[in-house]
Amino acid sequence: MVSKKSRQEVRVKKHMKTRNRFSGTAERPRLAVFRSNNHMYAQIIDDTVGKTICAASTVEKEVKAELEKTNNVDAAAYVGTLIAKRAIEKGINEVVYDRGGFIYQGKVAALAEAAREAGLVF
Repeated sequence: MVSKKSRQEVRVKKHMKTRNRFSGTAERPRLAVFRSNNHMYAQIIDDTVGKTICAASTVEKEVKAELEKTNNVDAAAYVGTLIAKRAIEKGINEVVYDRGGFIYQGKVAALAEAAREAGLVF
């Protein structure tokens, strides 16, 4: 009988492979994305000191009030523009994009494109 790994295990393994290749620095921090069934999360992390510089998600009250649903492409795009605005306010223009082992399509791609349009470079 063939045993199949769960999607979560496969995603975590992919994420660890990409994390071994790059990390965020003070000059170019990492934009980490996580997608759950109900929400989108994005945070900008400086891995040299292990600190989150800024974060945005659909869990926040102000964001929830703006959105009709928190688990669609529009919500992901809104989080992308929000994280880009918060990063630029802190003086961060360039980041390394970490898709968290998720496939670059749908919500993950929408968040990235919205962040690029709002001024982040990656």
